[in-house]
Amino acid sequence: MLQHDELFEWRTIYNNVILGLEVQHMLTARTRQRAHDLLDLYGLRQFETSRPSELSGGMRQRAALIRTLVLEPDLLLLDEPFSALDYQTRLTVGDDIGQIIRKEEKSALLVTHDLSEAISLADRVIILSGRPATIRQTIPLIFDLESDTPLNRRNAPEFKTYFNLIWKELNTDE
Repeated sequence: MLQHDELFEWRTIYNNVILGLEVQHMLTARTRQRAHDLLDLYGLRQFETSRPSELSGGMRQRAALIRTLVLEPDLLLLDEPFSALDYQTRLTVGDDIGQIIRKEEKSALLVTHDLSEAISLADRVIILSGRPATIRQTIPLIFDLESDTPLNRRNAPEFKTYFNLIWKELNTDE
C-alpha cells in the first residue's frame, strides 16, 4: 500500500479492488465474492460502482487496502500510506486501517516518519540508522488499554513515554 491510493479513475471501485486479482490471474467466483465481502465489511459496498473521484481520501485509502487484502498476502507493506491525507482524516483512516489489519490478523510493515503514527499503530518500532540503514534499536510497544485502538493509544499514559524514548534515540549521534 503506497503513499497514494493509485486507483484508476476509469475503473469503478469494485474494478479497482479486483485489479490485482486480474493481473495475477486469480479472478474466480470465490475471489470476486471475497472482494464484495471486504467492501461490505469495511463500509464501501454502496460505492462499488462509484469512481475514485466520488470518494473521500479516507475511503480511497480503504479501497486501496481492500485491493491489497483481497490478494490474501501474508505480509502487508505500507509505505507512508496516510501522508497524502489531511491530519484529521489521517487519524481516522489510521485508526480504521489499524483495526482492519488486526481484524484480518495480518502482519504489516509500516514505513513512516511520523512518530505518533508509528506508536499508535505498531506493536514495535524499529529505528534505523542513516545510510546505509542498519537497525539501531527495536522498541516493543505495550499498552495497558481495555480497548487497544490507534486512537485510544494516543491518549494512553504510555504514549508520551514511548514518544520521548524514540525521539531521544532518533536524535542521538550514532
